[in-house]
Amino acid sequence: MIRHHPENNLLLEYAAGSLPWALSLVVAAHVQLCPQCRSQYQTMNRVGGSLLQDVEPQPLPADALQRLMGRIASAEQGAEQEAITAKAAATKNADPLFARLPRVIRKLVDGNEPLKWKRVSPALRMSRLHTGQERYEVAFHRIHSGGKVAEHDHRGREITLVLYGSFSDKDGVYGEGDFLVREPGEIHRPIATQDQECLCFSVVEAPVTITGPLGWLINPFLSFRPG
Repeated sequence: MIRHHPENNLLLEYAAGSLPWALSLVVAAHVQLCPQCRSQYQTMNRVGGSLLQDVEPQPLPADALQRLMGRIASAEQGAEQEAITAKAAATKNADPLFARLPRVIRKLVDGNEPLKWKRVSPALRMSRLHTGQERYEVAFHRIHSGGKVAEHDHRGREITLVLYGSFSDKDGVYGEGDFLVREPGEIHRPIATQDQECLCFSVVEAPVTITGPLGWLINPFLSFRPG
């Protein structure tokens, strides 16, 4: 059962199309996993549509229909190509943890090179994804069974979506589909459950800071690569 959701303001920004692209990715993925937020999102879209009915109509360009039909044809070709790419991706990233990715994340993975995992600590590995934007770092994080991530502070907003397994920190327990936002200055230490590893999809706008006794040694080497 999904217990942690985006705040209404964040969901409203997503429905209005005003969220930055990287943040839209993680909100869209949650919406695809969560019936409750999907229902809210659909309601927001209906309200927006009803408001548009009161807007004064504007004349369309003469070639509007031709352009629309062209977009439909392109979308159909894109769907065929997506199916082909998905087959290739299933081989490229044949990890059981990736068997049930939300559609929006699956498309992102399909558009990237084969995932390359970097060991951040004995308990944590990460794989960065290319999203074509310059503000946020987008990545997968894997915590091994029972693994404890180093306690850290946040210099910028971090949004995490749990895709597989679960982890806990001082504030609660987060399972599959849960949506967690950490703001600058918030400190936590994720710990995966003992019986399975945890896979998360994260969007961060600044590198974290290790707060433990070895932070002074580790922090200069922590990298941050948006894009």
